Amino acid sequence: MEPRAIRSSFTTTFTFDYGVTEADMRRLYENAKRDQWNAARDIAWSTPQADDGRAIADELIDIYGSPLWQRLSEAERVELNRRIAAWRLSVLMHGEQGALLACSQLVDIVQDADAKFFQATQVVDEARHNEVLDRYITERLDNRKYPIPANARDVFDSILGESRWYLKTIGLQLVAETFAVALFKMMVESARDPVLEAVCRRILQDESRHMGFGMLALPAVVHGASPSERRELEDYTCFAVEKTLTGFFPLEAYEDVGFSRAQIEEAKCYRRSAAARNDYAPFRKLFKRDMHASMVANLARLGLLTERVRPRLETLGVTLPTN
Repeated sequence: MEPRAIRSSFTTTFTFDYGVTEADMRRLYENAKRDQWNAARDIAWSTPQADDGRAIADELIDIYGSPLWQRLSEAERVELNRRIAAWRLSVLMHGEQGALLACSQLVDIVQDADAKFFQATQVVDEARHNEVLDRYITERLDNRKYPIPANARDVFDSILGESRWYLKTIGLQLVAETFAVALFKMMVESARDPVLEAVCRRILQDESRHMGFGMLALPAVVHGASPSERRELEDYTCFAVEKTLTGFFPLEAYEDVGFSRAQIEEAKCYRRSAAARNDYAPFRKLFKRDMHASMVANLARLGLLTERVRPRLETLGVTLPTN
C-alpha cells in the first residue's frame, strides 16, 4: 500500500507555564504514565492458536447462519473466519495510525501543558497499538493486511486536515474512540485466539483514557460557542458519526476466499436483512447497545445531543432516550 499524503495547516503553540492548570487532565497524564505496557514483553506471543485455527467466533461473520454459510465447507469457514478477522484488525490498525498522527498534531495545537503532556502519552499509546496489531496480523493471520476503507479514510482525512483542536478532538476522542472501545470489547468477547484476547484487553485499558481527554477538554468549548459555532460543532459530530457507523463491508476478505460477485451480493442482502431484524449474535447486540449508549451519553454530557442532532442520529439507527 502506497503512503497517503494529507495536507494540513495549524498553529503550533509553545507554552511557558508548566505547572498544573487542569488537575483532572494532569491526573489523566499520571494514569497514562503508570499504565504503560510493552507489546514485545507483555503479550505471550508463543501461546498456541485455537486448534481449528479460528481467530474469532464465527458469529462475528456477517453471513453466519445464512444459506450461503451453510453451503461452505468447514475449511472454507475457517479460512473466511481468519480473513474477516484480518480485515477487521486491519481497519483498527489503520485507525490507530490515524489516531497517532492526529494526537501528534494535538501536542502542537493545544495550549496548556497538562493537555500537551497527556497528548504526548496518547501518541505513545497509539504507536504501541499500531505495533501490536501489525505484529498480530503478521504472525497469527498470515500477514494478510487489507487497505483502509473509504469511510475511515474520509474521517481521518478530515481530522488530520482540520486546524482546530476541538474539531480534531470531536472526530477522534469523542466519536472514533467510542467506536473503538465498543469494538475492542466485542473482540475480547468473541476472540478464539487467546493472544488476540490479550491484545484487545491491553488496548482497551488505554482507549478509555483517550475518551477521557475529550470529556475533559470539550465542555468549555461547547458551552462557550456562539449559535453558528455550535451548529458547526453539531454538523462535524454528525459527519464523524455517520462515517464511523456506515460503509464498512469486508469485500476484500470475501474476494480472497473466492466468493463470486453474486455470492457477495447475497452476503450484503443477508447483512441488511439481519440489521433490519436486529438479528445479531448476543455479543454483537451488546456492541451496538454499548456503543450507542456511550455515544449518546457523552453527547448529552457535552450539550451536543440537540434537536438538530437527534433526528440525524435516529436516521443512522442510533437508539435515543425519550428525554
